[in-house]
Amino acid sequence: MNFKVNNMILEQGQLYHIFNQGNNRQKIFFKKGNYLFFIKKLKTYILPFADIIAWCLMPNHFHLMVYVKLIETVETDLVTQPGGVTDLVTQPGDDSHPMTTCYGITSHRMTTFNQSIAIMLRSYTRAINKQENISGSLFRSKTKAQCLTKSEGVTPSFFNSAYGSKINVPIPEKEYPQACFNYIHNNPVKANLVVHPEDWEFSSYRDYCGLRNGKLINRSRAGEFGLEL
Repeated sequence: MNFKVNNMILEQGQLYHIFNQGNNRQKIFFKKGNYLFFIKKLKTYILPFADIIAWCLMPNHFHLMVYVKLIETVETDLVTQPGGVTDLVTQPGDDSHPMTTCYGITSHRMTTFNQSIAIMLRSYTRAINKQENISGSLFRSKTKAQCLTKSEGVTPSFFNSAYGSKINVPIPEKEYPQACFNYIHNNPVKANLVVHPEDWEFSSYRDYCGLRNGKLINRSRAGEFGLEL
């Protein structure tokens, strides 16, 4: 199970629409607990790198709107083992009996945002495959990431009909974030899952309209871009 972020270099300080769907459009969420489990994954694998502005989990796909804070993180591990660097430490009050302390070896592991997304999807896939007693890829191999705050390559077609109804946006670049923000929250209505966006539990719409005080989204960051319902 290999996942890529569509050959795209995610840039710090930019807004992105990140989305993927089930392989062959199959379901990726089978019961309520699956949605809640995926939300926990978002907290673990997305929030260290990005602020989540909007999100929506659908039965066979997901949408995220994020502001990238970090491209990569470095984790430090202290591995204590024989043969590590040693130092002589004198016991208090007794200069004749020094103690030998092993400091171990420090290793550094770099993780990129792209890798973290892939790890999240692999981890979730393993859990669902075990739950459903199935095997193979749950998601499409390439997770797509569309920059909303740069004009290069941005067209209305990124609101792909494969992930919901296509939206035409004959407007300036600066209005793409709001168009995407609206699109994500209205996705359950477009898919005829609910009548009103607030009726869908698994999106950030309820948080923005005051029906829930969810901690996943960063409201202040959304305000910086003037995003509102």
